[in-house]
Amino acid sequence: MNKKDLRIVFMGTPEFAVESLRGLVENGYNIVGVITMPDKPSGRGHKIQYSAVKKYALEQSLPLLQPEKLKDETFLSELKAWNADLQIVVAFRMLPEVVWDMPRLGTFNLHGSLLPQYRGAAPINWAIINGDKETGVTTFFLTHEIDTGKIILKEKIKIGENDNAGKIHDELMLVGAGLVQKTVDLILEDKVDAIAQEQLFSDEQKLRPAPKIFKDTCRIDWNKPAIDIHNFIRGLSPYPTAWTELHIDGKEPQMVKIYTSEIILSGSRSSVGSISTDNKSYLHIACTDGYIRVKEIQFAGKRAMKIDEVLRGYKFEEGTYFK
Repeated sequence: MNKKDLRIVFMGTPEFAVESLRGLVENGYNIVGVITMPDKPSGRGHKIQYSAVKKYALEQSLPLLQPEKLKDETFLSELKAWNADLQIVVAFRMLPEVVWDMPRLGTFNLHGSLLPQYRGAAPINWAIINGDKETGVTTFFLTHEIDTGKIILKEKIKIGENDNAGKIHDELMLVGAGLVQKTVDLILEDKVDAIAQEQLFSDEQKLRPAPKIFKDTCRIDWNKPAIDIHNFIRGLSPYPTAWTELHIDGKEPQMVKIYTSEIILSGSRSSVGSISTDNKSYLHIACTDGYIRVKEIQFAGKRAMKIDEVLRGYKFEEGTYFK
């Protein structure tokens, strides 16, 4: 069988998934259908927004399904009618067995980490938050437990000391698209030698998780070392973004987001969260072993700005601190 005869159903939602779908389409693979999340209202006007995958599928006139429930009988019958040989999942949602077990060649997933590390919803963010020097993408066959199936292929990339989640996301999106094609080709050639994840670790307690990130997760703890705070900020930048509270005497605390930072190790004995600034070009915030130099910041109701731009219109008062 060649790639034009192999019937593929693709499942995904965000921009991360589009690159993999585009690579398959532009390289002549036979995409018989696409599945993405239902449309949702978004923004202040609650206008209906299409997912990135839906937009691309419509541009390419690909058959499209958007099920609310993946066990719905109507959806399952429509999916079965596509008669897929293989299903590919990239940034979608957990599938029930009745879906992932349907094609004769199975269903594989592209995951944004080097499995078995960082199983979960936010692998890119957590790898950076934890200060890792490398990450990557993995393709694996789906099974009952999320992100635990047999590994097909992996590919690594470096994480620079100032790389943020946005940069690594975009790099993995491109690397992942290539890995998806390599994986399909291996399956076509019947050369897959999938490895059980259990063979790659001896102690499951040493595996780092990648749970979903919520607003409370993103609050900066100034009682940590500068390197940990810097990693935290870049691991959440540009989205969902690390935040802290600005405290000014006699006023309600104000939420502030920090997008970009630098580390200044000085052995400072300033109280954590205290501010050092010339109110012209720099803003330093004290932590346990030095300072975080804030390079890009966003006040509530304002756009993100470089710190020198902020300081042209805003002055930090004496006794102001972050917490």
